[in-house]
Amino acid sequence: MTPYEEAFQGKRVLVTGGLGFIGSNLSARLVELGAKVTIVDNMMPRLGGNLFNVKEIMDHIQINFSDVRDEHSMDYLVKDQDFIFHLAGQVNHVDSIRNPIQDLDINCRGTLVLLESCRKYNREVKVIFSGTRGEYGASVKLPVAEDHPTNPKGIYAVTNLSAEKMVLVYDDVHKISGTCLRITNTYGPRHQMAHDEYGVLNWFIRKAIDDELIPVFGDGHILRDFLYVDDLVDCFLQVAAYQAAFGEVFNLGTGIPISFIDLAKKIVEVAGSGKVAFTEFTKERKEVEPGDYYTDISKVRKVVGWTPKTDLNEGLKKTIEFYRKYRKEYWG
Repeated sequence: MTPYEEAFQGKRVLVTGGLGFIGSNLSARLVELGAKVTIVDNMMPRLGGNLFNVKEIMDHIQINFSDVRDEHSMDYLVKDQDFIFHLAGQVNHVDSIRNPIQDLDINCRGTLVLLESCRKYNREVKVIFSGTRGEYGASVKLPVAEDHPTNPKGIYAVTNLSAEKMVLVYDDVHKISGTCLRITNTYGPRHQMAHDEYGVLNWFIRKAIDDELIPVFGDGHILRDFLYVDDLVDCFLQVAAYQAAFGEVFNLGTGIPISFIDLAKKIVEVAGSGKVAFTEFTKERKEVEPGDYYTDISKVRKVVGWTPKTDLNEGLKKTIEFYRKYRKEYWG
């Protein structure tokens, strides 16, 4: 094991939103490293919580079906934890337009409840917060570094930015170690595949596996960078293991841009099925579309030494193989 991996042996770790995409992949890796993992998840419909995600580690984890907004649950769950990976949140961009009050309640109030429980019962814990590249809004310059202006276009991104600020305030004022990650589009196994309202790359993969048209919005030339989930998990662990990372904000991504049309073509090529088609933006998507984005990861590389290892072709191949094997568990 590397030094950062050894840092989790025998440690008590709470993963909020742990039955979802990133949380379940992270939990599986933590179990592998010998951590004592507790997952809390409210299993809200359509947000990706899936018990099949943790089927292989079910005998090695504790699951609490609760909500980060529940003060009594959080007061109990944060006690004696060494690390808290805070991933629970409302992550559906379209739902954030339909029901912005819910976004505010889950993403902001939920984070504040969790932090208050830490202040009351566990000030020694380390909190790692999962945010979004959407906090930047439209890119003023590319690639986007951490000092880029934050002008989010949607309530989902606004509430994530607010939650991030809460984590940093509790780090500064209450000395509860917190670090915040602004994550680019992430893909891979254990993602929700039932609808197209978040996780665009995974939705493209579903359409390809079903040998259907992959709907590319607009002219397809908008740029993004796409991060494979195993690389993201590695970064979570490295950041959590280094004290110098706390009190900081880090961009996570590959820094390698690709257009949506080229992405769709690559998926068809790797999958050997599917077809590419252009479509108009829906009203809801157009309102929150920030345009081109790819990230500058020089800060996280310098501070903790993390660099993504999985290229897009390899990541797509692994993801497609996973869903072809477990399709019935995800095609809701």
